[in-house]
Amino acid sequence: MNEKGKLGLGSGVAICVGLIVATSCLLSLGVGMGLAGKAFIIPLIVVVILNAFIALSFSELHTLMPNVDGGVGQYSLVGLGPVASMISNISAYVITMVFASSVEIAMCGLVLNEFFPQIPAVAISVIVLVVIGIVNLFGVDLFSKVQNLVVILLIGSLIGMGIISFFKLGTGTVITAAQQTAPAITGIGGLMGLSAIAFWLFIGVEFIIPVAKDLKNPKRDVLLSMILALILLFVVQAVLGVGMTNYVSLDVLASSAMPHMVFAEAVLGDFGKAWMGIVTLLAGISTLNTVLASSARIICGMSEEGMMPSIFKKINKKNVPVFGLALMMLADFGIVVTGFAQSNALTNLILAASCFWLMSYILTHINVLVLRKRYPNMERNKKLVLMGIPQIIGILGNIYMIWNISSDPASRLAIYQVCGVLFAILVTYALIWVIGVMKVKPFEPVDIDKVNNDAIEFEKGNKKRLVEATE
Repeated sequence: MNEKGKLGLGSGVAICVGLIVATSCLLSLGVGMGLAGKAFIIPLIVVVILNAFIALSFSELHTLMPNVDGGVGQYSLVGLGPVASMISNISAYVITMVFASSVEIAMCGLVLNEFFPQIPAVAISVIVLVVIGIVNLFGVDLFSKVQNLVVILLIGSLIGMGIISFFKLGTGTVITAAQQTAPAITGIGGLMGLSAIAFWLFIGVEFIIPVAKDLKNPKRDVLLSMILALILLFVVQAVLGVGMTNYVSLDVLASSAMPHMVFAEAVLGDFGKAWMGIVTLLAGISTLNTVLASSARIICGMSEEGMMPSIFKKINKKNVPVFGLALMMLADFGIVVTGFAQSNALTNLILAASCFWLMSYILTHINVLVLRKRYPNMERNKKLVLMGIPQIIGILGNIYMIWNISSDPASRLAIYQVCGVLFAILVTYALIWVIGVMKVKPFEPVDIDKVNNDAIEFEKGNKKRLVEATE
């Protein structure tokens, strides 16, 4: 890794936006607007605030441990011990990311298959996966250039379609207020119940952490990138969401399997459908690009601390953790080629894994509070401490969203059952690995200086290997 960071604030925002803007988010936006109409903006605002709180927590933890790659895993290692560390990292940044990225590239294949029916959808998905995997092999420079271009085109398209539909400039028929169907969900209680749907429109803003060392000004840009990304996404999604209700009835939005495609066709006809198809492709590429780049580094960070096999510490000449990248690609490949990414059961499985992501956010807030008590004199932005109020509100808000993970009682029960099975497997694996392989106490926190020093030494070793490799 070069001494000087390569990524500016714009790249930081692009990375944050890159994972969040996904096809599944467009689906969620359509369903949310269909269920509540324009009032869906209220839970959007609530979730933006809650995710701004998690941004504050991640920023503070990064200030305490600026050299680690493992994100919440290494933070939990210092705060709550190795078992909590392994559970939070593997669940949130491996399992959930595999499912999320698999769905995205599967949908890319399905959309492109409509334009190139002679090529099987699965083959198109695999081609997309291989191309983005190769891009990531060439390191952060090429990754950021592709990411910046894709995000600019993606956000530009969403803004363009949002403006056209918001100001009723489309070629389709505008639905008047009198013609619009009534929302199925009303009242503050019902709207807050939609916060779980709104949450998926902003989840993953912390993926800036694994590449924070490549930022030119990480002390400023880690938090600023996350906050700017949240604000940008809220504005774009609010405008686009209102635009949806101008051209599609709420009952159709709520019941459609692909409400964003229905909306695009209603606004601009066949051209709109093709345009949204391109947006779907860009969203899939953006998500997959961010997942492969960041998850591989998170796995590498876990390996640094002995929580994953040592092979995942290996990097290539471009400082890319090649075996972590290969693991994520193989997992995506397996799910796509088996057709599992298109199965109806996957929705509940994704939501179950996302429960773990919310749990990891809860652990992150707890880590902040614990480390303030344990290391009160370490450097942190005192102006952002705010007596722990953001963390407490964040914990309560995340618990509320887990409780309301689905509006359907049967689906919610199924999600909890899958979540319980996954949690049992993770706990078992973590205990076996920590006690049997690492041979340490499972719930004893590691000293923060040791984690920081280990990360620094590992980075020095990487630099030395990179120099030797280029000589």
